[in-house]
Amino acid sequence: EVAFLRCFFGLLWMAPWLLRHGPRALRTRKLPLYTARAAFGLVGMLAGFYALRYIALADATALSFTAPLFATIGAALVLRETVRRRRWTATGLGFVGVLIILRPGATTVDPAALWTLLAAATTAANMLIVKRLTDTEPTEAVVTWMVVMMTPMTLVAALPFWEWPSPSQIGIAAAIGLCGTLGHLAVTRGFAAGEASLVTSFDYLRMPFAAAIGWMAFGELPTVWTFLGAAVIAGSAAYIAHREATLARAARRRAAEATNAQSALN
Repeated sequence: EVAFLRCFFGLLWMAPWLLRHGPRALRTRKLPLYTARAAFGLVGMLAGFYALRYIALADATALSFTAPLFATIGAALVLRETVRRRRWTATGLGFVGVLIILRPGATTVDPAALWTLLAAATTAANMLIVKRLTDTEPTEAVVTWMVVMMTPMTLVAALPFWEWPSPSQIGIAAAIGLCGTLGHLAVTRGFAAGEASLVTSFDYLRMPFAAAIGWMAFGELPTVWTFLGAAVIAGSAAYIAHREATLARAARRRAAEATNAQSALN
């Protein structure tokens, strides 16, 4: 139900843009990509919201930093990108950070933490799709298509458990929809304007924000293991992003040199 309200209010916040530009703004040849993204988004949102009910906000945020690690695996297995030893090593070290946070054997692993990892994996799939979409699609269309598709999908999931929210809960849901929409617009525009490595580096600022909000709003005190594991995961993900950016720049430079050489011959 929370997932539905987040999507519903997200759709309402995007309605002025849609009314201004009309249905033509949603014309696309990338409907299969949008559909796949909505499916991943549905699973990730439900898993993430479910996990937040049972684990601390800082823990959930730290585990969500594994999304770039899953993206590396997806790029190798699904997109058939070449992932060399350095990035595989960094990915492995990142999952060591997960073990530091969860500490299996030293403490009981909350199953909800595994739902957070599922949400991170689907986020990784969305990252790959969004980067592909922003090559040709407007930022607003990318965001609007998500809520247009996910609102009915989450409604179907919510109906068996429906309880009418109170006015205060509706206000909170509207705020969630607004924050989620603004964040989605900002990140999507960032992917369209710059390199993914630069955009994702700012994502780690969520950790201090999450720790502060969890402490002030819910009395949650993150452990030193959470910060240590988050640092290992973030460091690994940051290295992967830096390495991908370096390789991409090198590839562009080689392509430019080949083009110049061909022009000189002609």
